[in-house]
Amino acid sequence: MSTVTIRPLLPSYRRANLNFRDRTNILLKPNYINYSIKSAPNARRFCSFKKLQKITVSSSTSTSTSPATSTDTTPVRPGDVFFKETFPLKRTHAVEGKMFVRLQKGKDEKNWQLSVGCNIPGKWILHWGVSFVGDNGSEWDQPPKKMRPPGSVSIKDYAIETPLKKLAEGDVFDQVNIDFDTRMQDEETGAWYQHRGRDFKVPLVDYLQHDGNVIGALGQLSKMILKADTSQSGIQDSSSESCELKQENKHLEGFYEELPIVKEIIIENTVSVSVRKCPETAKTLLNLETDLTGDVVVHWGVCRDDSKNWEIPAEPYPPETIVFKNKALRTLLQPKEGGKGCSRLFTLDEEFAGFLFVLKLNENTWLKCMENDFYIPLTSSSCLPAESVQEMLIPGKAEEATQEVSQTAYTAGIIKEIRNLVSDFSSDISRKTKSKEAQKSILLEIEKLAAEAYSIFRTTAPTFFEEAAVELEESKPPAKISPGTGTGFEILCQGFNWESHKSGRWYMELKEKATELSSLGFSVIWLPPPTESVSPEGYMPRDLYNLSSRYGNIDELKDVVNKFHDVGMKILGDVVLNHRCAHYQNQNGVWNIFGGRLNWDDRAVVADDPHFQGQGNKSSGDNFHAAPNIDHSQDFVRKDIKEWLCWLRNEIGYDGWRLDFVRGFWGGYVKDYLEATEPYFAVGEYWDSLSYTYGEMDHNQDAHRQRIIDWINAASGTAGAFDVTTKGILHSALDRCEYWRLSDEKGKPPGVVGWWPSRAVTFIENHDTGSTQYTFYVTPFLKGHWRFPGGREMQGYAYILTHPGTPSVFYDHIFSHYRQEIEALLSVRKRNKIHCRSRVEIVKAERDVYAAIIDEKVAMKLGPGHYEPPSGSQNWSFVTEGRDYKVWEAA
Repeated sequence: MSTVTIRPLLPSYRRANLNFRDRTNILLKPNYINYSIKSAPNARRFCSFKKLQKITVSSSTSTSTSPATSTDTTPVRPGDVFFKETFPLKRTHAVEGKMFVRLQKGKDEKNWQLSVGCNIPGKWILHWGVSFVGDNGSEWDQPPKKMRPPGSVSIKDYAIETPLKKLAEGDVFDQVNIDFDTRMQDEETGAWYQHRGRDFKVPLVDYLQHDGNVIGALGQLSKMILKADTSQSGIQDSSSESCELKQENKHLEGFYEELPIVKEIIIENTVSVSVRKCPETAKTLLNLETDLTGDVVVHWGVCRDDSKNWEIPAEPYPPETIVFKNKALRTLLQPKEGGKGCSRLFTLDEEFAGFLFVLKLNENTWLKCMENDFYIPLTSSSCLPAESVQEMLIPGKAEEATQEVSQTAYTAGIIKEIRNLVSDFSSDISRKTKSKEAQKSILLEIEKLAAEAYSIFRTTAPTFFEEAAVELEESKPPAKISPGTGTGFEILCQGFNWESHKSGRWYMELKEKATELSSLGFSVIWLPPPTESVSPEGYMPRDLYNLSSRYGNIDELKDVVNKFHDVGMKILGDVVLNHRCAHYQNQNGVWNIFGGRLNWDDRAVVADDPHFQGQGNKSSGDNFHAAPNIDHSQDFVRKDIKEWLCWLRNEIGYDGWRLDFVRGFWGGYVKDYLEATEPYFAVGEYWDSLSYTYGEMDHNQDAHRQRIIDWINAASGTAGAFDVTTKGILHSALDRCEYWRLSDEKGKPPGVVGWWPSRAVTFIENHDTGSTQYTFYVTPFLKGHWRFPGGREMQGYAYILTHPGTPSVFYDHIFSHYRQEIEALLSVRKRNKIHCRSRVEIVKAERDVYAAIIDEKVAMKLGPGHYEPPSGSQNWSFVTEGRDYKVWEAA
């Protein structure tokens, strides 16, 4: 048996002689449950395994440290400690364990029991389901209710999650007993424990065909499949006869299999350093101590200035010190009494400015300070205040690496951090002492923590974040940006329509308009999909690395990107990650085999799309039935997509992404892609229907915007989303003269922009809704899917260009008779520094009029009804108007 190191990954096994009808799929998060299953003819069951609790994990050679937790700097008096720091240390350690799968008889011949367990500590949940003989791919279904152990929870319509528990005090394994098809997920890291990207299967029929991922087998076959993967092909060939669909004279047989697994856990320690002057000798005394045990070596040197160039000081050195390659010194720390850690005292001349070190546990394990050397100032004048030390240690990265074992402590810590940040933010606003960059940084931290907290506290009730507004000084926008969300002052231009491909040289035509678009005030342009595509518009991509499209070739694409960069604009690439058109057919004549540089097979296709016979896992979103839907749960798929996106960033020069049809896959995968590519700005297209009752749009659209918010949170706030809710409400409000719809029950904007404005990209039209494409989905041969009410487009722009969120303006409207009015509204937004978090006070929302004041700088009204901004301490001057809209500025 070969042991496989899992990140996480488990080998899989096969049994070919078990008789049942359903199949059960499972995921495990550690605990124990017994369950008896009555055998039924022609059924098979499967299981898979998912981990819940945070045991912090990584490789035995990977190490990191968090920022210092305390700093004391005091006036220097003889013998006083003038510097003291405690640094958390984090290192990873590989823990070997095993899971088992056991099938045994229950109370009688007709009752059987399948047990799955794991002996690695933590909280585990078994994610499982059943599938029926004759199902294609890896389809899962929920088991009958009588099969479900206590505590089981339904997951959508295809799976069950059951906690594993210890059966009795002192048990080594957490386990659960059921029939199923298993795969295992670690909830701490979100990784699924699978074999070659497939679910584990436990067959409960005696004629299940071998697919290489089955646990349990007959006689010698079991031992053969326990060997390394290199022997799998031979095993499959030699066992093919035994896997024929024969049922006669066979009976369900029990078995027991153990599978080795390796999990990496984070071990937390600390190192403390204090520095003081010796009053007798005037030398610097540095005391270093840690709770690490064993042979801990300090690899160290000194420096004379802030350049931090290592030097070896003159002797004497502490005991057990050796010189390493004339570049550094290595000193073995001395164990403390009682064996709880170790320490050393270093005596240094006062000529040195700093002490540099790293800790060495063995040849493969080094502990550094966020991948840098530890630096300790040796003079009181060079001691940094706490804030500077925290900044030097890159606290953001350390916080992201910190994972607490206790779920309660973890969530309490997040709540405390959010409250502290909000308090800092509030006091900062009142004092007006910090810079705009500092205010923005605090708000971004609040948003990041809120997104993290959401993933823990999400419930069936509507959940959202009403953002605090930032009162920005009247200065240029801050240089610092949040990855994926820009500066907050972006104005998007969609640089194409549905028929732009027809010219065959769209890139060159758009290049000629770059200077003009920049002068209008646009800061970001969204370009069409660049890849070779089955459809000319680009939304049915095939070879992702082939950038010769109907819009132009790769050289022309680079040319237009460079031109927009020259005029100071950022570029968004339109990427289709949900689906991909195949190059070849499989043996059944189904198009699910891919060519080109990313020559994936049918494992890259989700299993629950009936049109394409995918052999991957079930989709994590909604299927797009016109092309094979990609299975983003596969490691090789995510790796290839990240490499492709990074190639687009580096080779073409894209600054960010417009993500097509993100309803089709889990937002957590988007987070993975955005963290890999670090875009300036990213926005996802999460589009579904608003709420209607008997054909009338509901006033309350909280459920609709909640679904968009949920996706943004699944992506951890790394991207925004198009505010489809606001577009839909504007349709009804303007077309039916129902302007009361533009205020929700709390007097806020009723779309995503009212709940999370910094992640809302507002628009009234795009290539799908406002272009010349024909569709049968609404009315045969009606142009556009859901076109904005005719003649009221400028009311829509008066709304999105004066309100918070990030507005997107459609190309067709810019180069039309609306241009002059759009240009005037763009000027109002830029002149008054309206941004994505601007504050809105809705002062009127009635049948025939809507009015609002934004940041106390801009007043606007929509509708035929009357409104004038209030006179008094603030004077208002008229700026621009059009059909049923008007805008004023504070004088």
